[in-house]
Order: sequence, then structure tokens, then C-alpha cells
Amino acid sequence: MKTRRLISSGSTFEQAVGYSRAVVDGDWVHVAGTTGFDYTSMTIAEGIVEQVEQCMKNIGAALEEAGCSFADVVRVRYMLPDADDFEPCWPVLQRYFGEVRPAATMFVCGLSDPRMRIEIEVTAHRV
Repeated sequence: MKTRRLISSGSTFEQAVGYSRAVVDGDWVHVAGTTGFDYTSMTIAEGIVEQVEQCMKNIGAALEEAGCSFADVVRVRYMLPDADDFEPCWPVLQRYFGEVRPAATMFVCGLSDPRMRIEIEVTAHRV
């Protein structure tokens, strides 16, 4: 029997828009809509490096709640309004994904709040 479980970060956006931070579907974990907001205080840092650090903390918390870790990530998507912001993120991303080396794509696109400088989604496969 297939199991499906929803994971919330506590973000007010999840309730307002109607989505989950993560969905566990069998052995697959889909984490999306992850920005640099600190969801405990609903604040966001101004700098891109601080935002990507917070994104990774938010993703890590969702993965942990789903029973997996960054080592289980098979796909990552980065969305940024400004392509020039991506390279400063690389050292942070290397720390989390350097050994894992998931398939990855970076998009340049608008985000829903002008304070957001990056949004990240990952797909993990629990083994």
C-alpha cells in the first residue's frame, strides 16, 4: 500500500497558498517552495549567502522529518531572480551536495516576494 504524508515547516505561506513544505510518497520525498525565510520568526536575511544557508537548514529539517538526509537527494532545482547571485552560493551548496552530486538545474525567474533571492527544491529517494 502506498503511503503519502505531508510535512509542514510552519510557514504561513503553506496555509495561505495551499501547499506542503514536503510530501513523502512511498520512498520518495519531494521538498519544494524552500526559500531563505526563517520560519520560526518569519524573517529573511538580506544577503544571498545567508538566504541559501537558511534554505539548506529548512530543507534539512524537512528531510530529517521525512526520515532521510541530504545524502538521499537525487535532484535539486535552484531558482533565482538574478543569475549573478548563483556563484556566491556555490561554497554553501558544495558543503551539502559535493559528495552527493544530485542532478541539478538552475533557473532564472521571478519569485513571489521581492525579498527572496533564491528558492530551492529537492527530490530525495529513501533507501
